[in-house]
Amino acid sequence: MVYLRKLHVPEPEQTENLATLRYFMGKAVTALQAGEVGDAARYMGTVCHTIEDFGSPAHTVPGDNMFTLFQQFMPPPERMKGKLLHSLIENGDLKVGIAGYQPRLLGDTVEEASWRLLHRVHEAILNARSTTVPIIQALYADDAAGVKTGQLKAATVDAQVTADAIYTMLSLGAGKFDEHERRSLSSAGLAWLFPVEAVSLFYPQTHFAGAPNWGHAQSGVILEGGMEERPLKLRFPDEDTVVAREFTEGISPVMGKPLTYLLPAGVFQQFTVQAGLHPELGAKGKVEFSISSEGRVLASATVGGGDPAQTLACDITGVAKLQLNAISRGPDPKSNYAIWAEPILSKSPKK
Repeated sequence: MVYLRKLHVPEPEQTENLATLRYFMGKAVTALQAGEVGDAARYMGTVCHTIEDFGSPAHTVPGDNMFTLFQQFMPPPERMKGKLLHSLIENGDLKVGIAGYQPRLLGDTVEEASWRLLHRVHEAILNARSTTVPIIQALYADDAAGVKTGQLKAATVDAQVTADAIYTMLSLGAGKFDEHERRSLSSAGLAWLFPVEAVSLFYPQTHFAGAPNWGHAQSGVILEGGMEERPLKLRFPDEDTVVAREFTEGISPVMGKPLTYLLPAGVFQQFTVQAGLHPELGAKGKVEFSISSEGRVLASATVGGGDPAQTLACDITGVAKLQLNAISRGPDPKSNYAIWAEPILSKSPKK
């Protein structure tokens, strides 16, 4: 039951997948520390199998592992009607090489490492999804080379994520770390992570909203009228004037739809973010920005369209779920082009 429900196919909820990775990584590290190499290899193998399955093109459509619903949208040729696609998508003889790839240290504790691994696995899942339709099209066309091309694209990223996981578990088990790598883990950005509201790594219809950007939250861009991508931009004071500054790291939320992020226990102590409205698109808007944890407000500010962005900073020691919310507070909701820029989790300096 554990294998079928938690290791074979990713659960819709991040909490379940994080708990699975944390449990088996923890078991592997504990075994390594005790010198129980056989047990360590078994648990590390379980983690690797989970990564492989989650990042497989055959496991990418939530709730449709055999692609029976999928085939209603993309009907197969006559010779393939009635065939289940799962095994056809994943079967093959592949030689996967990642020579020259430098594995990443994912954390200096199991809590941090499993959290960062979860998000690396998310990258692998999205990569695998990009290969699924091309693989099926190649199967329909009896194009074996095309099938293999898609499979290799997915398998290569899976191998890289697996290398990260193995390298990290060995480092944790030995208690030895490259200090440059360790210092690189002093902070983490939230802008490109999926919130828990993005179930199965996509936003359900319930998390869409209307004015002004007509859709769901976006990372790295803001949508004018829900159609045209525009750079993220905020106002900041500069001597006797106010200047606009562009950002590549940030989130454009929709009004009244919270974004909740899981945090690893005991890892990060501070959260900082720049909150405001787009200088041109949001000139007539007014938005209340709030940061909270399970109903407790940690920081907030109300910003008008002509105001400079506000820096919000809060202590997140002990916080398991961090929530960002933006609520309309002005008369012109079509101007509420809100932006969370450079949302950063930080560790306290080690003494």
